[in-house]
Amino acid sequence: MPLTMPFQCGDLVVVILQGPRERIWGRLLGLDAAGLAIRGLDLTPWEEVLTLIRTGESDQVALGTRFLPMHRVEAMYLDEPSSGAPSLAQSFQDRTGQDPLAFLATPHPPKPTAPQRRKP
Repeated sequence: MPLTMPFQCGDLVVVILQGPRERIWGRLLGLDAAGLAIRGLDLTPWEEVLTLIRTGESDQVALGTRFLPMHRVEAMYLDEPSSGAPSLAQSFQDRTGQDPLAFLATPHPPKPTAPQRRKP
């Protein structure tokens, strides 16, 4: 029987990495045999991240888009409530007042400017 993957692009996930050990929370952008792409942040400073966002200093948060090769991925979990504990997304929303999907949205690239013409 084929394995059905519960992960879809756009899902909020927690990824556990090895070598070095890291925990990443973010929005899944893609998943294949080579690895996964995610837009998110390291969970080590979770409390500090929530404080920075709540106080309007979200530009200080190390949010980024990364490719994680599959050989580093130890586990990946859907960010969902478990045993009465809220999901990280719920905690994020409750403590910052912001929508986690909007916070983790891919930033729009700056609009290209017209090339400057050199004067002869």
